[in-house]
Amino acid sequence: MESVAIERTKECKERGMSEVSRRDFMALSGLAAGGAVWTGCAPMNNSQADSASSGEADQVVTNANVYTVDDITPRAEAFAVKSGRFLAIGRNNEVSNLVGRGTEVIDAAGMTVFPGFIDAHNHPSSAGMRHLTQVDMNIRTIEGMKSALAERAQNTPPGEWVVGFLYDDTKIQEGRPLTRKDIDEAVPNHPVAVTHRGGHTSVYNSKAFQLAGITVDTPDPPGGHFYRENGELTGKVAERARAPLSRLIPGGSTREERSEGVALIGRLMSEAGLTSVHETGGSSQGLTALQDAYETGDLRFRMYYFPSGGGGLFQALKQAGIRSGWGDDMLRIGAVKYGADGSASERTMAMRTPYIGRPDDYGILTMTQDDIYAAVDDAVQHGFQIGIHANGDKTIDMCLNAYERAQRDMPQSDPRFRLEHCSLVDDELLQRIKNIGAIPTPFYTYIHFHGEKWHEYGADKMEWMFAHRRFLDYGIPVAGASDYPPGPFEPLMAIQSMTTRKDMSGQEWGPSQKVTVEEALRICTINGAHASFEENLKGSITSGKLADYVILGDDPHTVDPESIKQIPVVRTVVGGRTTHEA
Repeated sequence: MESVAIERTKECKERGMSEVSRRDFMALSGLAAGGAVWTGCAPMNNSQADSASSGEADQVVTNANVYTVDDITPRAEAFAVKSGRFLAIGRNNEVSNLVGRGTEVIDAAGMTVFPGFIDAHNHPSSAGMRHLTQVDMNIRTIEGMKSALAERAQNTPPGEWVVGFLYDDTKIQEGRPLTRKDIDEAVPNHPVAVTHRGGHTSVYNSKAFQLAGITVDTPDPPGGHFYRENGELTGKVAERARAPLSRLIPGGSTREERSEGVALIGRLMSEAGLTSVHETGGSSQGLTALQDAYETGDLRFRMYYFPSGGGGLFQALKQAGIRSGWGDDMLRIGAVKYGADGSASERTMAMRTPYIGRPDDYGILTMTQDDIYAAVDDAVQHGFQIGIHANGDKTIDMCLNAYERAQRDMPQSDPRFRLEHCSLVDDELLQRIKNIGAIPTPFYTYIHFHGEKWHEYGADKMEWMFAHRRFLDYGIPVAGASDYPPGPFEPLMAIQSMTTRKDMSGQEWGPSQKVTVEEALRICTINGAHASFEENLKGSITSGKLADYVILGDDPHTVDPESIKQIPVVRTVVGGRTTHEA
């Protein structure tokens, strides 16, 4: 393995790749354990090598309805791919001369082709593991959830934890949330944690609270809350109050399981047309799983990987002198990620005004202003892009304070400070975002998927939430993001959500924020590439860029807008390699 790594490192150097403290990084982060080696460059396959020597294209797509997202050549009917990049784009007769004996020819038969979709905020590594090891709580009844937990408990050794995910309190037929007592009835003898799909609250049973030493009299910690009713714990716990319970839950996964999780989520995301993903808040274990998938050819999407600001991976990267952007076209170190407030879907984000029906509830802050200043300064000093989870207008203001101060005291030519989620804005915040060049990544499927929650914000706020229209009007390159598991990751659902602003029941929320299909396409492609400094590398079907694209069974521009999410993804291609074919 080491000799292979040496040769690959040599190859990367010849291609101009940075090799900053590679061996030191391995040692510090523990990524070399078990034989994992960061190889840095993707191998050229035999067909690519043959075509490179012959001058013919590796792949040609013809008879297509191509939307390039390239202002110079916005539409085309054919293109050629060579060595993983777009070679030529134009009419059928302009590309046909590049077909040789070894060329794969794809007749699109009039189907629509888009650049590959980019999700600028997601959690695929951890989500894949959850799908493999935890109880899927995407269930619409209390009794159904109780049955699922009880079944898992029957196959779990006594005393070990039962953990569920994808729970959604507003989609339950009984019209009430899951409680501690519900879980006690189903699983009395195992500690249980059921995490909301939003990721900021969980519901626990009595056994879990007993193990953690938490009672109804336990005070709320800063940045957290234990929910109580009638002098009892309901079971729901928010934000930092979950820490003493989370520490008791074993990690419980092997390297092989984590690699399997990446493979699983890769298949699901490829089926949806995703070709690039930004994973936010990652760990060294997640990075190792991605590297393993890369080496075996199982990595189906390009990755911009955010280390968590509070984790050991970030410390190891800093110590090794590694900065944002290190890696290659498939796997690259991204921004450092912090979280400063609560959740939009769980109604805990920190706002300047209270929630509807809760006049004393302004949400939860998980970082102070000084915490944010320190995090931003540290990132800038170590050459890292930074992305801070900031949902509410109060939190966005605090982050902008830190970004503006850093740019004044440590100016950078193009820092692209990120506002992860950036859910609730106003004109003053928008102007500051524009002035500093920050990148917002609001939820792109939330309007459609989470509509039943928006009553707690009210119609007035919803005209300023997930404000894709307003971002574009200000000239802000807003990127598309799902935050999966909190929101579905399907880009076609996102395009429908952004263009109709209708939830699953047909109710409109914030109609002033509608965008066109063409604008939504840019949000889901080139703007996502811009968020990672890769707009010259991908995000459009342009000669010289990475050959990432999707073939769709219909055209989102022409179908009924409320059926866009139903359009089939016929083929997903990453660097000329088909990762999904229906």
